[in-house]
Amino acid sequence: MQRATSYAVVTILVLAALAAAETTRQEMHFKVGRRASVSIVNQYGAISIKPGPGKVVAVTAILYSGKVEIDHSKSRRRVSVSSHLLEGATAETGRVDYEVLVPSDASVTLHSTTGPLHVEKLRGDMMLEGTTASVDVRDVNSGHIHIKTLDGPVTLTNVSDGHVEITSVGGDVALNAVNGSVVHVNSGSGKIHYDGDFGDAGDYSLTSHSGDIEAIAPAYASIEVIARSVQGTVEKDFPLQPEHTSFVPRAGSAFAGTMGEAGSSVKLLSFSGKIHLKKR
Repeated sequence: MQRATSYAVVTILVLAALAAAETTRQEMHFKVGRRASVSIVNQYGAISIKPGPGKVVAVTAILYSGKVEIDHSKSRRRVSVSSHLLEGATAETGRVDYEVLVPSDASVTLHSTTGPLHVEKLRGDMMLEGTTASVDVRDVNSGHIHIKTLDGPVTLTNVSDGHVEITSVGGDVALNAVNGSVVHVNSGSGKIHYDGDFGDAGDYSLTSHSGDIEAIAPAYASIEVIARSVQGTVEKDFPLQPEHTSFVPRAGSAFAGTMGEAGSSVKLLSFSGKIHLKKR
């Protein structure tokens, strides 16, 4: 038994050493002008973007085999980097993890099939696309945020003064402390969770087909709200001032009304999911 254990340990160490030998690290630096555009396309693996010093885009790519190469191009205001899979590459051998530093005002476009995608502390616009990739955006402001996923979960945290548009077929979407002029989320079967104050002059729309919608807001929220589920149930924890609508409010399936000065418009709509407007 002891000899078998020793063989197993040796085998694991050998495999780890072989894997480490296959792993390579590439670093690229590109000088750019104001409001640069940065595009990263990665079939398999993570992409993480944070602000860095100066007008420089610094890309660190970790390749996990010789079955993938890095292609890149650069102009004064645009940097493009992509993973180039070679013949025979798989999800494991074609994996590349990217760590990227960009100017805080840069606009970024990221695509990864498996992800995850992570962006933080930027002020520029961003387009993030993935299949099963998870998407995490945090501590950003004043930018347009467009996110499209198939099944990957999406989380936004501390987003202020944003223009947010999220489309997901089956992934859950969580918005924490998110406000802006436009916040639109559309999900097929995924759940939608919002925890914030809805700002004071925004257009908020949370729509699902079969996923549940939960919106949590403080007692001081200033909103004009419409909530309706065709086949699901609808609940609210707030007393609302009634208002005229294009549909007939029905207990348990639809309601409409205002709170405070009704500064923001809020629509919570689902075909068969449950909707709950909660008081924090």
